[in-house]
Amino acid sequence: QVQLVESGGGLVQAGGSLRLSCAASGRTFSRDDMGWFRQAPGKEREFVAAITWSGGQTYYGDSVKGRFTISRDNAKNTVYLQMNGLKPEDTSLYYCAVRIRGLMTIAAGYKYWGQGTQVTVSS
Repeated sequence: QVQLVESGGGLVQAGGSLRLSCAASGRTFSRDDMGWFRQAPGKEREFVAAITWSGGQTYYGDSVKGRFTISRDNAKNTVYLQMNGLKPEDTSLYYCAVRIRGLMTIAAGYKYWGQGTQVTVSS
């Protein structure tokens, strides 16, 4: 059974940092592009970051550019999201997923969504 499990969320003060992890199981994802999205209550799912299978290219949403960094360790079948300079507006449930088609920034092209990890940033 293919499964993605996000972890690393928590409560942090504005300006702080967190590192999210997305561990995959069931099969290897070393040849798949991966992405992070987030969704706050009452809002649509928002693209955060994505990384190609080799790690050679990365993509970021405008609201996180320069603050967040996506990376991966294919040997561990894990994708990371380093979040620095956190702001209250980053408060959300963060998900990772595998891109199966389409643009890197579009959630509809992703599959195998995890349950998410909550990030809360206090002001």
